[in-house]
Amino acid sequence: MTRDLTTCSTHVLDAALGVPAAGLGVRLADATGAVLAEAETDDDGRIRFDPGLAPGPHTLRFETGAWFAAADRDHFHPHVEVAFEVTGEQPHLHVALLLSPFAYTTYRGS
Repeated sequence: MTRDLTTCSTHVLDAALGVPAAGLGVRLADATGAVLAEAETDDDGRIRFDPGLAPGPHTLRFETGAWFAAADRDHFHPHVEVAFEVTGEQPHLHVALLLSPFAYTTYRGS
């Protein structure tokens, strides 16, 4: 059964310090680049976005440079942009990010 809209959440962990990445700015956009939502991660490094997503490509842009700079930490990536595809087959997508000053890993969580 195909669903009309899919919800989306993210969780960011500071892998270098072993703690959630609280206060990190994240922007959710559609295929045209239109911003659907913007938020900052909570104390646990999480955001659950309100808008439902139609099928198609989307991106999450994590403002990592500003976040590291605010903590006076050296870093390499000014931002991390994760592209993902919404198929409409799942009611929810969770996009996780493991972050360090000079590397990152992302995966589809549950």
